[in-house]
Amino acid sequence: MEFHVSLVGRTDLTGQIYRQVAAAVLDGRLRPGQALPPSRELAARLEVSRNTVSAAYDRLTAEGFVSARTGSGTYVREGGFERPPEPAAGAELRPRAIWSRIKVPPTDVSEPRFDFRAGIPDVRMFPYASWRRLMSRRLRASAIGPPSYGDPAGHAGLRAALARHVGVSRAVRATADDVLITNGAQHAVDLIGRVLVEPGMCVAVEDPGYPPQRQLLRSLGARVAGVPVDSEGLVVDRIPREAKLVCVTPSHQFPLGVPMSLPRRTALLEWAERTGGVIVEDDYDSEFRFSGRPIEPVQNLDRTGRVIYVGSMSKVLLPTLRIGFLIAPRSLRPALRAARHVTDAHTSLPVQAALAEFVEEGLLARHIRRCRAAYADRYRRISAGLRRDFGGLLDVLPAEAGLHLCARLPEGTDDRAASERAAAGGVGIMPLSPFGRAGATPPGLVFGYGGIDASDVDEGLARLRECLGG
Repeated sequence: MEFHVSLVGRTDLTGQIYRQVAAAVLDGRLRPGQALPPSRELAARLEVSRNTVSAAYDRLTAEGFVSARTGSGTYVREGGFERPPEPAAGAELRPRAIWSRIKVPPTDVSEPRFDFRAGIPDVRMFPYASWRRLMSRRLRASAIGPPSYGDPAGHAGLRAALARHVGVSRAVRATADDVLITNGAQHAVDLIGRVLVEPGMCVAVEDPGYPPQRQLLRSLGARVAGVPVDSEGLVVDRIPREAKLVCVTPSHQFPLGVPMSLPRRTALLEWAERTGGVIVEDDYDSEFRFSGRPIEPVQNLDRTGRVIYVGSMSKVLLPTLRIGFLIAPRSLRPALRAARHVTDAHTSLPVQAALAEFVEEGLLARHIRRCRAAYADRYRRISAGLRRDFGGLLDVLPAEAGLHLCARLPEGTDDRAASERAAAGGVGIMPLSPFGRAGATPPGLVFGYGGIDASDVDEGLARLRECLGG
């Protein structure tokens, strides 16, 4: 490993080398048994005499930081080192207040025996062999390709492939030029916010809805207003008069699961045209429809260029791929592309190119069909089990698509406590109330079926019934 040492000026060179190596050992940057650069090599790199480096190494050896092995080199001594006390803190740097209120969920949570958590696809169904073939081809091609950054809007082939895919599967009106590739749906909302949200602007979101979206918009300076959701979706009449942008999940509302009715979608478009507002349509979970007629995207009904369509591959393929996209009106394309350029340039080009081939070879459509059949089976098993065994305890809300369904608990129930009891019994399930404003969302449970085998559903529901005291 190449170890970094910097020298300032031309005085006490030996002391500078000694102190930096000693500090690296105490901090754990240099681990026990790790080799230091040979004195001749480090001297040449630092443009000092070999005697200067040797003197520093001799001092480190004498003080027990390193040991020399004849014919082998100099190594960090085995055994622990006591760190020196931390220096007195100077002026403390403080972030903006919004960041002290946003908590990052833990990533080291153990997987429950019966996993009904929402938002988790079944990664075991992903066609890994096909993906490895495509990725290997693209990685080899990138090794001999031009050493440059790509278009911030994304890989041209992927943009064309996704435009055709959503055009056929969702009747979304788009060409490759309309598509911009993102790192998931949340990143798409971030770019939209950077381009459209002014400090203090009122932005409307669904309540209950997706908490990270609300937090993101607040971090961009928006004044976020929650709008109630009923059995027909977002209640358009309750959008604040001063709102300039509204974020919705009309195909499969998160977390309630209800679709937005056609009259509501029409009313939402009329609101945008009347007020000059913008609609951000997150077509969440639209790929997995089990019953009922397909829901027309709001974007397809838009005739005045007020809708930005957002999609993601996280639930369709793998969350770890971090591929999403947005389809925006022509007037916003240059600004969105510029926002992508100044934030992180673009998503991994080999991954984009591999996904383009994945779509064009028909592998995406095939994978969606396979997943839809599996998820439909789990949905039917869960909804039937809830209606059969949880009467009087859970009221199941109707759902026709997606990777989760929602069920309400009796008024006054502490759904967070219910979720914690379930977790203690090996059942992972999310409470409903945290998705809305405090005290405004009735208690309930959100059942996901991407992370549980169909064969485990009945046993998992029985265990949940025991945990809930049934």
